[in-house]
Amino acid sequence: MRNERLKNNIKQLAWEVVGSVCIAVGIYNFAVQAEFPMTGFSGISIILYQLFGVPIGLSTIALNIPVAILCYRLLGRKFFISSIRCLVISSLLIDYVAPLFPVYEGSRLLAALCTGVTAGFGYAVIYMQNSSTGGSDFIIMAVKAKKPYISLGKIAFLSDVGIILAGGILFGDVDGIIYGMIVNFLFAVAVDKIMYGINSGKLALIVTEHGQLVADVIEETCQRGSTLLKGQGAYSGSDKQVVLCACSSKEMYFVQHAVKEADPKSFTIILESNEVHGEGFRTLQIGERRQNQK
Repeated sequence: MRNERLKNNIKQLAWEVVGSVCIAVGIYNFAVQAEFPMTGFSGISIILYQLFGVPIGLSTIALNIPVAILCYRLLGRKFFISSIRCLVISSLLIDYVAPLFPVYEGSRLLAALCTGVTAGFGYAVIYMQNSSTGGSDFIIMAVKAKKPYISLGKIAFLSDVGIILAGGILFGDVDGIIYGMIVNFLFAVAVDKIMYGINSGKLALIVTEHGQLVADVIEETCQRGSTLLKGQGAYSGSDKQVVLCACSSKEMYFVQHAVKEADPKSFTIILESNEVHGEGFRTLQIGERRQNQK
């Protein structure tokens, strides 16, 4: 039990470092040089850096302290501790590791695209560990805890619009506001696609007269369970069975061909499934306290 917990902690730490590296590169090596408004507390830190030369990582930590205290009770101790750890890691990487990499000095549009995708990937990886980098993330997670039906990408997008506008107006850079909005949009899309895409899949509705046979074939093909529903042909009035099965896109390819071979007369409908929860699929716990957590 202890070894398993240690293994999980090491794995989480490794993913947090990977995510933090992506965030650091996106912010320092693309966003700072391009001089367009960034999102979240990083955006505020960049404003302070450009105005007063305050180190981005240091100002990020300073801004986080009051917000962290306010959100501790709502989000819980475990989430708070992992977020503080991740905050320190990402801040140190921004100030001391990212400067070791080449800084992009090309097109601002390309810099905006790279910032949105790179940082979005980094944040998504960290969010998937049920952690955050603090700052506005605490606020985003607090909103998520109160409004769990809203995706994290949408919450992040709305929360960062004001910071982008403030940064652009402060430096009189209308183009910067546009680029900042591009970064914000790409960030939101990347977070949602990566996080919720892991639970996406395919849903098959197979109309057949040999439901159990088809169900057995599906289990043999990809070790997925299925559900048999009773149906009736509207024209013929004959009894039918509908086999319902959820699986990954890769598995669905093999299921489709195996079912057609087992029952050539079957009729298969394949639908996109944005999220699948249950046995055999990973369930994400994002910014949520356990019910028994104090």
